[in-house]
Amino acid sequence: MSLDTLREAADRARANAWCPYSRYPVGAALEAEDGRIFAGCNVENAAYPSGVCAERVALGTAVAAGARRFARLVITSAAAEPTPPCGMCRQALVEFAPALDIVAITPDGRAASWSLAHLLPSPFTPSSLAHD
Repeated sequence: MSLDTLREAADRARANAWCPYSRYPVGAALEAEDGRIFAGCNVENAAYPSGVCAERVALGTAVAAGARRFARLVITSAAAEPTPPCGMCRQALVEFAPALDIVAITPDGRAASWSLAHLLPSPFTPSSLAHD
């Protein structure tokens, strides 16, 4: 899948973001290993902790559609600097794609990329739950 295609999907989702409190719209496009694209936007709530990030909306949509393995995540926002996923989103993503490639793109096209393993070097995973 081309980066432009993923960016366009993230931008379309970002246009629908519900962010009346932060005024910080975010879109995410998660590419499954089979090539399907799942998009999400942030959805805020007056009870702030009830809001959900674009990355986790995309992940939930993908899981609901049966996708379990992912290759890349593209994030677009209104930020001046490319912004990686928050810690909660990193933790949610590592469950399915510990080696996920992540690209963040600003409105003017500046981009940065990371691996999820770099952003979350010592994750809490299902193996962390193992007990004797």
